Order: sequence, then C-alpha cells, then structure tokens
Amino acid sequence: MNKSTNLKSMVLAALLCAIGIVIPIISPIRIVLEPMSFTLASHVALFISMFISPFVSITVALGTTLGFFMAGFPIVIVLRALSHIVFAVIGSCIIKKIPDVLSTKKKSILFGFIIAIIHAVCEVIVVIPFYFGNSLPTGYYAKGFLYTVVLLVGVGTIVHSLIDYYISIIIWYPLNKAKVIKVN
Repeated sequence: MNKSTNLKSMVLAALLCAIGIVIPIISPIRIVLEPMSFTLASHVALFISMFISPFVSITVALGTTLGFFMAGFPIVIVLRALSHIVFAVIGSCIIKKIPDVLSTKKKSILFGFIIAIIHAVCEVIVVIPFYFGNSLPTGYYAKGFLYTVVLLVGVGTIVHSLIDYYISIIIWYPLNKAKVIKVN
C-alpha cells in the first residue's frame, strides 16, 4: 500500500466509524428486546467497510462497537457489536480473494446470506454465557433458550444482517461504479 492509498483507507475508515457511531445513538428505528436489538442500518457502515478492505473493516467494527457503548446499550449488545470483527474480516477477505463475489445479484445474495449466518453464529456465541450466567432479564428465562438465544438472537440477527446488507449494497453499487471508493 502506498502513502496515498494508506491515507485514503484511514479517511474512509474514520468516516465510516463516524457513521457507525452516530447511527445507534440517533436512530429513530431502534427496538431492544434484550439480548436482541434491532437498530435499522446499524451495520451499513460496517458492510461498506467490508467491501473496501480488511483493515477498514476491523477499524469500523471497533468504531461501531464504541458507538453502541456510547449509546448506552447493555454490555451483551456491546459485545455482540464487537463480535462483528469476525464476519467483517471474513467477508472482506472473501471479497479480496474473489473480487467478483458482488458482481451478480445471485452471487451477492449468496454472499450476504453466508455472512449473515456467520454474523448470527458469532452473536449467539456471545449471548450464550450471559444466558447461562443468569445475566439476562428474568423474562427471557421463562421463554427458554431456543426462543431467547436461537430465535431472537440467531434468526433475528440473520434477518437484521440481510436487511442492512441490502441497504449497503444499494449504497455501494453506485459508489463503486462511479469509482468514488476503490476496492483494495
């Protein structure tokens, strides 16, 4: 990476971090059903960073985690945000090795679904210790592990991830086509 590319990556990471921090703080569309939370577009900056490079995706994952922390979300949700590093790096590395993975609608949908599953598995892994450590509100124990962890967190994350992924694609395609942001 040359100096100019390095600087461009740092600026893009900073801008996407700022977006990722602001969205959970100001979003009017936020539903919290601990341990599940749904903040519309909260993953958009992260997905766009994933399309750029692994470095940018790691930086933005850390920045968006800070955003959830600053927004006052419960620690289990903040740690779920931190787990985004995993799917973001995996996705970014896949894009780097297979650049045409986003080139067709079919490939893009498959890629988004695979990333959503990785995303959900990571978040479920984060929530399991909280569930078995009796760290969640008592109402969630009455509904059971399958409802709370598998359905709310697992399936809910897949749905949330896919919605935000498609918002990201809608934003990314014209930016990439206009060469506003170059994939590294």
